[in-house]
Amino acid sequence: MQILTLRDAAALVADGMTLALGGMTIYRRPVAFVYELLRRTMPPRNLTLLCFTAGYESDLLIGAGCVSHIRSVYTGLESFGLAPMFTEAVHNGALNVIEETEASLSMGLRARAAGVGFMPSKAWTGTALPALRPDVKTVIDPYSGEVLTAFPALPCDIAILHGLDGDLYGTVRLNANLGVDAELIYTAGKVIVTVERLVEKIEPNSGILVPPPGIDYLVHAHKGAHPTSCFPEYPLDGLELMRYIEYCNAGRFEAYLSEVLEI
Repeated sequence: MQILTLRDAAALVADGMTLALGGMTIYRRPVAFVYELLRRTMPPRNLTLLCFTAGYESDLLIGAGCVSHIRSVYTGLESFGLAPMFTEAVHNGALNVIEETEASLSMGLRARAAGVGFMPSKAWTGTALPALRPDVKTVIDPYSGEVLTAFPALPCDIAILHGLDGDLYGTVRLNANLGVDAELIYTAGKVIVTVERLVEKIEPNSGILVPPPGIDYLVHAHKGAHPTSCFPEYPLDGLELMRYIEYCNAGRFEAYLSEVLEI
């Protein structure tokens, strides 16, 4: 495990990568990392965004033109409404949405973790979903003869999570709203975790812990999830999310981005 600055960590994301973002909807999202990606002289392009659910941070990357493909169960801002730049990009044909469900994402991550090409499941059987995903095949169960859906393994070059604490030994303390954070830790090629605090040692039984060697890089980012929440450190900032929506609805995404990035 190596401790990096936000700038050095953001430099690890290259064009064309599959980038996974942890957290859940508008809770514990790696916002500070996304800001730093967008501060780069040349932000990454042609990314495939992998999220169990995608929120504010994902919408920023989409609006900035960094994302060409997205695979997620849900993209939005919960009670604050639609993700405006995602909605615009889809309507304009600028974003390729790879249809996913909870089952397909979980099966794809399990296949990746197991080091196999696919994971069989009864999910999607009898639905119209396979017609939207020609890459999803079927297999015959060699024991029962039943036809099963074969969900392909999900590639993931780099995963970015946000946690409460990280220590010098590589242990990270998360909180609730995990989404698929645990799965991403063991399926991504590289794992970067931004944390509210760097501490000398995290005590056992102090919460939801990720032990070493799951983490490759650790980054100190105080309030690194704002304006999404990071319970119990701070709640979500509803006023900021509303401000973001107002800017986007007025066609002023670039102005908003300049403000939050202080360009």
